[in-house]
Amino acid sequence: MENLFDPLVFASGLEAPNRVVLAPMTNKTSHDDGTLSDDELHFLLTRADGGFGIVTTCASHVSKEGQGWEGELGCYDDAHLPGLRRVADGLRKRNAKSLLQIFHGGLRADEKASNLPRLAPSAIDGARAATEDDLARIVAAFARAAGRAKAAGFDGVEIHGAHGYLLTQFLSRVQNTRDDGYGGSLENRARLIREVVRAVRGEVGGSFTVGVRLSPEDFGNATGLDLDESVEVARLVSEMSDFVHLSLWRSALNTTKRPEEHALPLFRKAIPEHVKVLVAGTVWTPGEAQDLLALGADAVALGRSAIANPDWPRRAREPGWEPRRPPFTPDELVARGLSPKFAEYMRSWKGFVE
Repeated sequence: MENLFDPLVFASGLEAPNRVVLAPMTNKTSHDDGTLSDDELHFLLTRADGGFGIVTTCASHVSKEGQGWEGELGCYDDAHLPGLRRVADGLRKRNAKSLLQIFHGGLRADEKASNLPRLAPSAIDGARAATEDDLARIVAAFARAAGRAKAAGFDGVEIHGAHGYLLTQFLSRVQNTRDDGYGGSLENRARLIREVVRAVRGEVGGSFTVGVRLSPEDFGNATGLDLDESVEVARLVSEMSDFVHLSLWRSALNTTKRPEEHALPLFRKAIPEHVKVLVAGTVWTPGEAQDLLALGADAVALGRSAIANPDWPRRAREPGWEPRRPPFTPDELVARGLSPKFAEYMRSWKGFVE
């Protein structure tokens, strides 16, 4: 079994100094036009200073109508390149590898933020069903966004196919009621995410790291997902990816469909050995992270525990260290590298902010 602090080498050739990843996290601190703010940059660089081997940005929308919320980082226009370069350059100087997470909100997009109507697999909840021309445009937008990430100096991209955003909506048996080549069978419902991965890979080449984040089963905004179908989707996208990132939310628990089995061995068995498996889901202690490596993960992504402990990887090397846990005052969160706006947003996570 690998250790959390062993290097991690991807098939692309990228070598991360350890297996502790900063998970992509919404923070709502970018400017209205999608350009990077100093507050967002400070949060990311603080985690690189704390020893995270890979730092992932928040979700960044590949087209304006795909914007999920106000204050979201954009990657749909060359005007975003200067800010993206600041992130990539700052992380490189701190010896952290960088991933830009790219996504489209689809049904979960915010019309007030984008001033554009929402697109979805089907005409539900007031959204318009995406045409095949729309989908071709969105696929091209993902590819261009990945190209911008490469041009900005990022080490890779993570394609967001989890949490009920557009790519997850197409995988959903509930939200996708189409009767064309993008609906019905799993092969058809997985067509869009496969086209996105293929287009991204074609844009950036084999030496740039490309991964996909997936929700294995229903949780929160992800609905209509089947565990066995998700395993098959992971197998399909791994043909063109360097990693698959499983968003488990509660990584200590076994699957809902198969209560006697954990998700990690199921996915690890289905995915080629050279494709790395990242996992996230309420991981607080080094022991919990190491247990996930024992189950088959190659790296562990930290979200709330990284917000609470910006130097988690450095401190985790100390015998007996216990991470600081919520609740926090807003001032304490600001002292940990969050902006006041980000600290206020964390009130949406029950019990995190006093």
